[in-house]
Amino acid sequence: MRFRNAAATVTVALTLGIPLGIALGRLGQGKPAVPPDRAPARAASPGDPAFGTYWHDGKAELDGYRYTLTRYGQKRRGQALAIYVTEPFSRSKNVKVDDAARNPGDTFDVLKLNLVRDFQTGIYDYNTMTSLFARSQDFEPVKLSFSSTEWCGNVYEELRIDPGRVSQKLSSYFEDESAAREERRPRGGILEEELFIRLRGLAGAYVAPGESRTVPMLLSAFRRRLTHQPLRWTSARIERMAAPQTISVPAGRFKTAAYSVKIANGSEGLFHVEAAYPHRLVRWEWKQGEADDSGELSGSARLQYWRLHGEGDERYLARLGLRPGVSMPR
Repeated sequence: MRFRNAAATVTVALTLGIPLGIALGRLGQGKPAVPPDRAPARAASPGDPAFGTYWHDGKAELDGYRYTLTRYGQKRRGQALAIYVTEPFSRSKNVKVDDAARNPGDTFDVLKLNLVRDFQTGIYDYNTMTSLFARSQDFEPVKLSFSSTEWCGNVYEELRIDPGRVSQKLSSYFEDESAAREERRPRGGILEEELFIRLRGLAGAYVAPGESRTVPMLLSAFRRRLTHQPLRWTSARIERMAAPQTISVPAGRFKTAAYSVKIANGSEGLFHVEAAYPHRLVRWEWKQGEADDSGELSGSARLQYWRLHGEGDERYLARLGLRPGVSMPR
């Protein structure tokens, strides 16, 4: 079986011109080979590499953040981590596939964002993660999942995103919250979570300097969880500042493109995106009452994190400005 998978991987790599070392390096390591219909090269911003030449290198981008959040009327401090990685995805199963060569007609390439937020509230802590799967070809979202774990219980939400609708499955320890429902997806509507990908401009600028656009927006699963709001669409005005700004964060000093986001309910966001490629998110902040939150880049690395699970590999967290979630014995 391993030999047949390797042969298929070699065939796919040679057909697509993928570096053979990268393709074979992914085989059997928890990270699948690039799928047969990976996204074609697209028009990038001047000076930026084509999407595939950078994002199909067999590594993930890991961005650590110094994180703050308002919860129960008090400011909390924690840490956040954004993981960006490409992987093959199944149209029919709506999940990552293990062997991209087995059914190429059902497989397409996605850019996945896993956004982890961990913070303490008195005696107990919150651990949340958002997973957004966006089609690499045009960054259209196809799936979003969200989980929240704290001492009271667990909540899990999954959204399937189709061109004209969003289907939700919600499981909650709160009474009468668990449900399955559908919402019409308005034309041009985006998920709030998409801002973490779209504003990076990996396929060209989402908004030109000095310009703005107003779009329907689905409030994020994280925001809805902390404020106990139902699935609903609103609108948001996204504006890019005309001139770049230079800001300092724990990871250093960066020249950035600044975006303001104003949601119809009164919430306001500010996103600073690195001017140079790969246009990492350097800082974000939301003013939204009970769920104000912000993150400042504390460190970044491109790593095959799925291989770094051995005793002592927690040392890599220092490169991200993060600390282990559990104190390590000495």
